[in-house]
Amino acid sequence: MAVPASRTRPQLGDEAASYVRDQITSGILAPGTHVRPEVIAAELGISSTPAREALQALRAEGFLELAPRRGFTVARVTGDDIRDMFLVQSWVAGELAARAASNADAEVVTGLAAIHEDLTVAAESGDLTGLEEQNHLFHRGINLASGAPKLAWVIQLVSRYAPSRFYATIEGWPQTTIEDHTGILEAIRAGDSESAREHMRHHVLRAGEQLAQHVDARLGGGAGGVEVPGP
Repeated sequence: MAVPASRTRPQLGDEAASYVRDQITSGILAPGTHVRPEVIAAELGISSTPAREALQALRAEGFLELAPRRGFTVARVTGDDIRDMFLVQSWVAGELAARAASNADAEVVTGLAAIHEDLTVAAESGDLTGLEEQNHLFHRGINLASGAPKLAWVIQLVSRYAPSRFYATIEGWPQTTIEDHTGILEAIRAGDSESAREHMRHHVLRAGEQLAQHVDARLGGGAGGVEVPGP
């Protein structure tokens, strides 16, 4: 049975928005670059309508600007913008980790430990795609274990400033992730909510600072880095 277009279009729009958002945050599309919906549509093999809807959504998120007779252009995203977004994300992610530490049973902990082991293997073998996948599963497992779906939804909103291929963007981050995830996992295993909160907050702030410094360097300077305290 055919699926109505009204149900498929949002999915295509989300795909297009994710595609363009990642090109902006990773630096492929520099500030001021014109972004045409028909070009995005051709690159993704979709029609111009969901592509245009995606660009309108990215305009609302602050990734794009729209000027009369000029169309969409990439907005300037600075290192300080990244720091602000990751600051918000760190508080929410910390709360999710704290609740997961209170709620997680042996089965959840075993599952997180298995994901962490697979993440470590991927990192040590240089499998960045596998590393990205296991990192997503690790954080998703914590978010689900928290029993706070609305907070997990907030995380999805504020995490959009990070490129999907984070590990291909930030040098040295795979080993950092292994170290940070180890601390988070042990805190959850011990049922220590405060430790889980602090380890997760530190992990997110550390990621945000490294990405912010990368963005500052790409823009030719700007705000200097700040020290991220340990958990």
